[in-house]
Amino acid sequence: MNKSKTAILMDSGCDLPNELIERYGIKVLRLKVMYGDKMYSDGVDLDPLEVYRRFPDEIPKTSTPNMQEVTDIIDEIRAEGYERIIAVAISSELSGTYNVIAMTLRGIEDMQTYAYDTKNISIGAGLYALWAAQQLDKGVSFEEVIAGLERKIHDSKVFFYMDTLDYLRKGGRISPAVAVVGKVLGIKPIISCNDKGVYYTVAKIRGAKKGIGKLMEVAMEFADGRKCMIGLMNGDAPETAAQVRPMIKEQSPKGEIVVDKQITATMAVHTGPGLIGIGILYTD
Repeated sequence: MNKSKTAILMDSGCDLPNELIERYGIKVLRLKVMYGDKMYSDGVDLDPLEVYRRFPDEIPKTSTPNMQEVTDIIDEIRAEGYERIIAVAISSELSGTYNVIAMTLRGIEDMQTYAYDTKNISIGAGLYALWAAQQLDKGVSFEEVIAGLERKIHDSKVFFYMDTLDYLRKGGRISPAVAVVGKVLGIKPIISCNDKGVYYTVAKIRGAKKGIGKLMEVAMEFADGRKCMIGLMNGDAPETAAQVRPMIKEQSPKGEIVVDKQITATMAVHTGPGLIGIGILYTD
């Protein structure tokens, strides 16, 4: 436990690997994946690769935690001796998770709490949770970490090359018209989140090779040669990630790849196979 007795709580959509979760004692509120009446806990009892194996015949639904689930994990945190909570959540424009967490925390009177809407998704949000946990580990105070997060709200960005828009459409994240046009024209999009935390198209490319090249271009433009933490994510595309990894190391010498993994099941549901993502958070 850190000196300030502050717990970092994040939702599983933040997509940090178990190794970092365990190293920094981060608490995880699990999103849910539902196949019919059967519910799975994200990152616990459903392998993301199983989601791909069941496409396209079975496309599950995802759901946010309820207030009781948030209350239960707060009780666990309290029982471990923590006195403060910093909760980090994926964009409130893409999920109801932040609102549920914030509403529940407002009812907690015996602990200091703070809910952070990252305006981001996947590792773009997760790097904030990791940064906050590292700061606490260094002895930075609860108040200083919160102030740092608020200053850094525009310091993180994740860019996704997506092989198809079908799953974003089926999940209601983009309009059917946009997805159909993309499919007909063979367009491969680069997707990110804007300052409001809403998906937008950074670029449209035809062909996978051009897509990966453009992904690197926009990601490295954002990295801007600065010191940063980098997350390399893939959606059932480990071979492509292996090709991108040395490119990142060469083009971002001040960057450190701190996360390199398959995206979590709830992300897989909405993005489909063939995804490559690069998340960046400035640390200077």
